[in-house]
Amino acid sequence: MDRALILASISFLLAVVWGPLLIRILLHYRIGKRIRIDCPDDHENKMGTPTMGGLMIVVPVILITVVLNIYNLLGRTVIGRSILVPLSAMVIYSVVGGLDDIAGVRGVRRGAGLTATRKLLWEIPVTLGIAVVMLVTDFQFAGQVGVPGVAEMVDLGWVWVPFAALIILGSANAVNLTDGLDGLAGIIVASAFAAYGILAQLQGQFYLIQFCFTVVGGCFAFLWYNAHPAQMFMGDTGSLALGAALGTVALMTGQWLLLPIIALVPVAETLSVIIQVLYFKYTKWRFGKGRRVFKMSPLHHHFELLGWSETQVVQRFWLVELLAAMAGVALALL
Repeated sequence: MDRALILASISFLLAVVWGPLLIRILLHYRIGKRIRIDCPDDHENKMGTPTMGGLMIVVPVILITVVLNIYNLLGRTVIGRSILVPLSAMVIYSVVGGLDDIAGVRGVRRGAGLTATRKLLWEIPVTLGIAVVMLVTDFQFAGQVGVPGVAEMVDLGWVWVPFAALIILGSANAVNLTDGLDGLAGIIVASAFAAYGILAQLQGQFYLIQFCFTVVGGCFAFLWYNAHPAQMFMGDTGSLALGAALGTVALMTGQWLLLPIIALVPVAETLSVIIQVLYFKYTKWRFGKGRRVFKMSPLHHHFELLGWSETQVVQRFWLVELLAAMAGVALALL
């Protein structure tokens, strides 16, 4: 744990130092936020703020993880190479997110990026591949799930693969939906990674705990520039990468059943979108006119339109997330 906390500080310092350079690069190439028409009106002042800021987190995390584990990565032990799993998920989803961000700025669908179908066509096979590799190479807890109150892990065998793919894919897109307010996604993701870092420590997965807290440090550095009013946005480059890595970490601890609790805010954001869309389509079919459950989805926009300030939404969601993360760790110890 002491080494992991030091790595968090190193990650923070590296990311903070290169933050201003990244902002200048993004501004130079005009990689700026375009506001969609379905966002609250007061978000218009965010127009042009640099996006793809997730690189500020992803790049230091990759560099630190590779440098610290280069001997293990070249070794023959499965445990030593296991750090490649969350790292690969982060890199692959960062590339997909980067393409989406660029499409949103330069492409035909400006402000919207790639279509959901096109992203899924890339994400699904890659995610299934990650899950199969984890199971075939027999990484710790691959094919297993921890159930609160049950002492031993439950072995699912190959049935685990589709569940694992769904966890990674769902986590990536849940964090992506959470990334909508200054400071929200960064602080929520950092809290969830810290919780899984603690679980990894209790399991003796030292490579994994170091990875988790390296991500925490990078997220804190990003928040230095993303705090309201934000100087840069995470973009899909960061949100998809962090969400996929979080889902992978949950699988590697075997405690993925607790992910909906530890990552309560992203799950709530996702459910708000699903409920809104399904209810709108049902009422349009039933009554001829679509109706809404929430004033706007994802959920953070609903509270904004209720009169909460952006800072209030972020701080209150973070308080809920902290309590949920603590509850998740407690349930894992049962």
